[in-house]
Amino acid sequence: MARGLSDAHGRTCPDLDAHLFFDPDEIRSAYLLTQVRRPAQPKLNEVLRLIARLGGFLARKGDGEPGAKTIWLGLRDVHIAAKTLRLLRDDGGSCV
Repeated sequence: MARGLSDAHGRTCPDLDAHLFFDPDEIRSAYLLTQVRRPAQPKLNEVLRLIARLGGFLARKGDGEPGAKTIWLGLRDVHIAAKTLRLLRDDGGSCV
């Protein structure tokens, strides 16, 4: 439910703060996996497009906005990466 709302808000209110809908580890994971430098205040639409790129969205000039399937597929990878970051941090590892 929340992911559907974030998708809809990403289209209608693209300048919303991404932290309103995503965990900080999810945001960090999206930027790490796409190898894009993370801004100080990531916007919802930026993070959604990064997640969709992980799901196969090409983000070409005329492609429009990503669909639910590419966002869903990208979220799978983001969730795994975010869980890995949390486990490394909770394990006391100094690398994260």
